[in-house]
Amino acid sequence: MNQERLLQVLIEPRVSEKATRLADSARQFVFRVVPNATKPEIKQAVELMFKVEVEGVRVCTIKGKVKANRRMRGRRSDIKKAYVSLKPGFDINFVGKE
Repeated sequence: MNQERLLQVLIEPRVSEKATRLADSARQFVFRVVPNATKPEIKQAVELMFKVEVEGVRVCTIKGKVKANRRMRGRRSDIKKAYVSLKPGFDINFVGKE
């Protein structure tokens, strides 16, 4: 894969109570990714950026909510999330402290 493309696949880590619980118990980390990203691209991007070994990747697409204003109806854009499982012995630290 093109390294330039891999650097653009991950948009941001999703930090929430559920994501923190998954990281602590199952070594799974949640990322928001570009809508056209594939599982192999996500795996290579995480391995490249964080220097870890990935065991598996699960993806899901969250449909955008329909929002209504006075006369107009709009829709938020869809987002794609990736749940990345790491192999034993590897960890991602977003805070930056060891």
